[in-house]
Amino acid sequence: MPTVSRQNEGATYHENSGVLQYVNPRIGTSGPSPNDNGGMIPSVSIPFGMTRWTPQTRENFISQCPYHYDDEFIHGFQATHQPAIWMGELGQVVLTPGWGAEVQPLFEKRGLAFRKTDEISTPYVYEVLLNADTTGENGWNLTEEAAGEGPVPGGAGPASDDVVAGANGRFKRSEPGNTPYDRLIRATLSATGHVGHLRLDFEDTNGASNTALEPYIFLQASRKNWTGQVHIDALKREISGSNPQRQDYRLGPDRPDSFRGYFVSRFSQPFVEHGVSESSSLSQGAIEAAGEALGAYVKFRANTTRVEVRTGVSFVSIEQARKNIDIEIPDGTALKDTVHDSKTAWLEKLGRVAIEGVNTTGEDHDLRTIFYTSLYHTLQYPNDYSEPTTNDPKCVRTFYNGYTDRIHASNESYFQSWLIWDTYRAEHSLLTIFAPEKVNNMMRTLLKIFVWTGRLPMWANMVETNIMIGTNADALLANAITRGFRSFDLQKAWEAIHKDAYTPPDNDTGLLYYDRQPDTPYEARAGLTSYLSRGWVANDGWSESASRTLDYAFDDASCAVVARAAGNTSAAASLDKRSKNYAMIWNNETEFMQARNANGTWANDTWGWTEGDKWVYTFDVMHDVDGLASLFHDGRDGLLNKLNEHFDGDHNMHSNEPSHHVPYLYSILGYPHRTADQVRSIAWENYNTTSSGLSGNEDLGQMSAWFVFSALGFYPVNPSSDEYVVGSPFFERVTIRIPVGAVSGGETNADGAEERTLVIIARGAPTKPYIKSLTVNGRYIDRPILRHRDIVEAGTIEFEMSTTPTSWGMK
Repeated sequence: MPTVSRQNEGATYHENSGVLQYVNPRIGTSGPSPNDNGGMIPSVSIPFGMTRWTPQTRENFISQCPYHYDDEFIHGFQATHQPAIWMGELGQVVLTPGWGAEVQPLFEKRGLAFRKTDEISTPYVYEVLLNADTTGENGWNLTEEAAGEGPVPGGAGPASDDVVAGANGRFKRSEPGNTPYDRLIRATLSATGHVGHLRLDFEDTNGASNTALEPYIFLQASRKNWTGQVHIDALKREISGSNPQRQDYRLGPDRPDSFRGYFVSRFSQPFVEHGVSESSSLSQGAIEAAGEALGAYVKFRANTTRVEVRTGVSFVSIEQARKNIDIEIPDGTALKDTVHDSKTAWLEKLGRVAIEGVNTTGEDHDLRTIFYTSLYHTLQYPNDYSEPTTNDPKCVRTFYNGYTDRIHASNESYFQSWLIWDTYRAEHSLLTIFAPEKVNNMMRTLLKIFVWTGRLPMWANMVETNIMIGTNADALLANAITRGFRSFDLQKAWEAIHKDAYTPPDNDTGLLYYDRQPDTPYEARAGLTSYLSRGWVANDGWSESASRTLDYAFDDASCAVVARAAGNTSAAASLDKRSKNYAMIWNNETEFMQARNANGTWANDTWGWTEGDKWVYTFDVMHDVDGLASLFHDGRDGLLNKLNEHFDGDHNMHSNEPSHHVPYLYSILGYPHRTADQVRSIAWENYNTTSSGLSGNEDLGQMSAWFVFSALGFYPVNPSSDEYVVGSPFFERVTIRIPVGAVSGGETNADGAEERTLVIIARGAPTKPYIKSLTVNGRYIDRPILRHRDIVEAGTIEFEMSTTPTSWGMK
């Protein structure tokens, strides 16, 4: 079939895409090291989808994603459940097309060359042209095996930076030329929450090559060191199987022994040959196998020009994977319909925002693209791990529970991928505005995890991994409560946060609980024994002690919110008092926060920090900025001077989350014009529209949530309260159709549960960074503070902007 017809067909996928034209999923797909990589992939799914589908340019593991913008070969199309670059994969499956005499099962031999100019990436469809005549070995050093089971085996131990050059010295290759491919494979990929829909068109561009070769698809069921299973049913045109791969298996106390990722791939064409593979060995005609480095392949007639394959993925069973296909993309579904459904799901979220008055500073800094891509990033997590049982959207759902190692049923969704140390800061505040219908369900998931394990999650993937510090799920519950979301058991929430606040983890005095320490109990507040008795976590007893002390003080403030909502005012008062413990590590001589030993002496000022240093953590008192200021010799002026030193000395590191609230402290101190300067500078320096457009890991939406809020003109400095601190809006006019439930605490059938329209007006904002006045529905606001209800109920928020600093908001 001529290439042009395929091109015309593909153009229809993008009709009526609306604001999705501004979303670029390739932002954040490159970087010189894991710390400097956005950690994103050009995936397709739906908002909060369980499974994301992505082109695979390398084998992923902890500190490496399955796609990197600099790579030149696609080795397959992967169903991935890796939520972030620092978390591992689980239950993945990969499909790779081929059009040659021999099936190539090995990663390094099955890679097909592609060009970035032939790649189209959107949230709802991914398209690429592959060179079917690619030969040779390409990229063995991009495999998990080459890295020795990854730089962090089993998730334990410190992650290295050697993936900057790849295992064994990977190097960046140059972009291939524009010579037309004699034979190409046009791949088009779309997906729902549990099913990928892949179309492969096999095209001979000049008629001169040998088209007698049979197209094939190879399916990788498991990698080395992981025993998978695979079965081929030629009559049903299916390949099914499973694997138990869970790359974080050494982390945390949970042992989900029966965990497996299941899959069923259903093909549109009959097979003329099939077989299985173990490593490089092919067994033609075999229909099933079990083993490591396992795969299966199917071939099609030589004159086949198109093959479609729908792959259902499940954590429940092969039968459920098959059911997911029948429910979400049943037989007879055209690819354009799958694309339409995915597009519609994203438009329902992103299409609620209309932007006018954008600063045009060049393609690499198109703020519309950065904004809509950021909003797209934030609405991917947490992932809904529940699976449907019928076509009815209100049907009972089923899910595999790694904590109990059993299959469960529920009348609602079950959410996983909880990177709470990062996301409590702004991501979850954003969800209360843009996805309010999910919030109560998410809080109920947190409490279910508490019931199953006796602890709220910290960094839960399929199960708890104990990565990062603090019990910041306390803040998620407080965040929901202060915004009116209370359709969950408040007494159970109080029970959960009470345990966080008062019960040390098992063997608290016998373990350091260092980052990624393997085979540990639930970490919770490691060092709580010291915190309860001294008021700080002792540096000579626990790792990251200073950061822990500050986190626990903030968590205490969050716990007080929950206690008060549950009716326990005396406990709330006690926790509010204990939330002042941040002052216990204040060094009055240096005017910095500093780790302390058990006997009260100061530790080295470089010790005790989590992804930061004394500069950023000195400002890590989000719940009590006035109290922090009182610690300085010169009070608020002293805090102001320290902020100036921080930014003037280039100490701010926006690529790590502890810095995210810091520029907004100027506004709280009464200097909103300085917040405006810093916020705009940070946005310019840390976000752009290139593949390197995120200065640090996305971390499940937090990096992008900062940008979305900052662009709108406010940010939740203290996410346990209902306050947002005013910054500097980027656009002249933003219209947001606030979803049903944002005003009514997530209840879509409650009184007043209706869609609202918020208009944020800031005339001249692209060139006028400073605020002269602020009104909410005509009501003058004299302080740089907005309440949550000011936003979701407002109607109109109007900023009067200025080219020069003004006295508005100054104390």
